[in-house]
Amino acid sequence: MDINWDTLSLDELKDIQKAATKAVNSYEARKRKEALAVVEAKAAEMGFSLSELTGGAKTKGTKSAPKYCHPENPAKTWTGKGRQPKWIKDALASGKALEDLLIVT
Repeated sequence: MDINWDTLSLDELKDIQKAATKAVNSYEARKRKEALAVVEAKAAEMGFSLSELTGGAKTKGTKSAPKYCHPENPAKTWTGKGRQPKWIKDALASGKALEDLLIVT
């Protein structure tokens, strides 16, 4: 297929580009689907599901429960992970111990 690119208008070139992008995406999606079917069939042949072998879909971790609470404002909490909030730093600087801020259940 010989195309004289120099004779095409900008609109024609953009149409070709759009069609080519769509064709490439469609091709990749078909190949991905075929590969997935082959891998799932092989896993089933060996007595497994694909999710068993791959650990299933990765999900975001669960949120940790708060461990510490602001003494005057119980809405301000901290899990004990990550950077210390300013109110924790202020409490420690004023002489409180971290244990004093523990949430008692």
